[in-house]
Formats: sequence, structure tokens, C-alpha cells
Amino acid sequence: MKPTAVRLLITVGMLTLAASCTADVNKNSSVEATKDVNSQTASTIRIDGSSTVYPITQAIVKEFSKDGKNSTSVQVSFSGTGGGFKKFCRNETEINNASRPISAKEMAECNKNGVRYIEIPVAFDALTVVVHPQNNWVKDITVDELRKIWEPQSQGKISQWNQVRASWPDRPLKLYGPGKDSGTYDYFVEAIVGKEKASRNDYTASEDDDVLVKGVNENVNALGYFGYAYYKKNQDKLKLVAVDNKKGPILPSPETVGKSKYQPLSRPLFIYVNLWSGKHRADLYKFVDFYLKKAPAIVNSVGSVPLPKEAYNIGYVHLHNGKAGTVFGGKSEFNLTIGELLRKQKEF
Repeated sequence: MKPTAVRLLITVGMLTLAASCTADVNKNSSVEATKDVNSQTASTIRIDGSSTVYPITQAIVKEFSKDGKNSTSVQVSFSGTGGGFKKFCRNETEINNASRPISAKEMAECNKNGVRYIEIPVAFDALTVVVHPQNNWVKDITVDELRKIWEPQSQGKISQWNQVRASWPDRPLKLYGPGKDSGTYDYFVEAIVGKEKASRNDYTASEDDDVLVKGVNENVNALGYFGYAYYKKNQDKLKLVAVDNKKGPILPSPETVGKSKYQPLSRPLFIYVNLWSGKHRADLYKFVDFYLKKAPAIVNSVGSVPLPKEAYNIGYVHLHNGKAGTVFGGKSEFNLTIGELLRKQKEF
């Protein structure tokens, strides 16, 4: 990064500081990386949002904290993409992890509160369908069968496995999935059922994916869904289910996501950064710059799919230029490929 770019960003931050509001530090965050704890000028970066993006950001925070030159405290928590945007649009956090694009309603709320944001894709993910390891009847499931399970009219009616596919046993069907503040919930429901928030409610819901993993692992009749990274971390406790979208069963993997074969359950992951509020904006810029440099290796290590180098370079450009806004117009796009995401970034 050129020194002139740094000086320009710091100057812009100082000019806008007078119009910005400083929120209280969230002291309940689950991860905190702090260096130089005796410094009275150390700043705090607060991050919330998606549990799917959380492992990526958490790992990057740990790397950031290892550098003794960083006096910045970075606090990371998760309350779901939607829960995180509520805080972000109230100026309570500087970064929101998001497993879907910002919605029209959230855009309006941010605008009302004067919150501007830079949208930075950081990875691709596969929404992953899993069952108990001892489930010996399910190897694959169609998109139509997933819709039959999860659509609202199935509540209280589709309660046995053989009601989904006649060849499956007459056993109770126990469902696990993200809560309604989750971007994973939003994306899955729209991609599978075809309508926003149109899901049955009689299932075990949690914003904590580890709770969902535990639930499926402890019930042989269970079926659940969450991000691929949580399956990879717990693959000895779960059985992966291939998804058939009328082109044959496809298992989620970095390869099938990268080649756009695992559809419609592949999706981009983001961070949204507010460079225009609070103190110590240069520190926030430094952290996000670090994030983009470390993202490819860390994304791969936690089980998500890294973007091409070009995508991270475009992220640098948007960060350096303070390119505010979104290319998604307030809604998710399904069957989006990595190449299409790149074109959107270029046309921003």
C-alpha cells in the first residue's frame, strides 16, 4: 500500500470524525485479541454477525494478535447475519460478518442512521446437509425433497422419514437448523423453498452451529444444515448428504463449489466494514488490510472456499478508495458462480 493512500485515508477519517458517534465497547464478545494492554490509546474493533464467517474472522484475529506492533483490541462474536446487521446499522460494531448480502431493510436502516459500508467478499461456502453417522438409509436428497421437508405447510405433517421418500424407514424425522437471525437460514429458505422466511418452525433452531452439530450427532433420526466449515471440523461426528438439483447427487466440497456444480446451495461470504464512524479509523483500515492478505490461506484452513487472488485485489481497491455500497441491490442471488461474483465486483 502506498504511503499516500494511508495519509489520505487518515485525513478522511479525521474530517468525518466530528460527525460520527462512538458506541460503547461490547464486553460480552467471545474472542478478544489485545496487545499492549497498558496503552491508554489502544483502540477497539468490534465484530459481530454470521456464525459461518466467524471461524474465518476468528482465525484472522488470532494471527493479527500475534504481531506485537498491534495495540488494537479486536472483539469477535456472533449473533447471526441479521442480528449482526442490527448492531452494525446502529453504529454498535465496526465490522459485520455476513453469510448473505445486506438486505433492502438493513440498507434502509443503515442509511437512516448514517452508516456507510464497504462490502467485501471473502470466501465461498457450501450450505451442507447432514445426518447422523449411523443413518444407513440416506445417501442423497433432492432439492424437491428438501423443499417438502422445510416448507411451512409441512409443519406438524411431515414428521416421518418415509413421508419424504417412500423407500426410507418409518422413523421420526428430527430437524436442526439455524435461527431466523441467521444468514444461513435466509439463504437456505429462499434457495430451497423459494420465498423469504418461508420455513416451518417446528425444528430445533440455534445461531450457534456447534449446537446444531451436537444435536444431529446425538440423534440417529436427525437431519440438519449449516456451513461447510462446521461439517469439516466435525466430519467424524456427522454424515454428509449429497444434494440432487436434477443433475445427479453432488456432495459439497471446495472442488464442487469452485466449479459451480453444487447448486443452489453455494453462496459468497462477506465482511461489511464501516470506516466512517468512531475513533482510530487507521487501526480499522490496518486490520481489514491484514484480513485481505491473510484470507486465502485461512479461508482454506477452516473449510470454506478461497476466492481467486483477483477478488481479494478488488477488495483492496474498494477498501483503499472507500468504495461504499453493495452490488446486490438488497437481495441474495442464487446459483451465483465465483466468476459472476468477480464481474459484479469489477462493475461496482
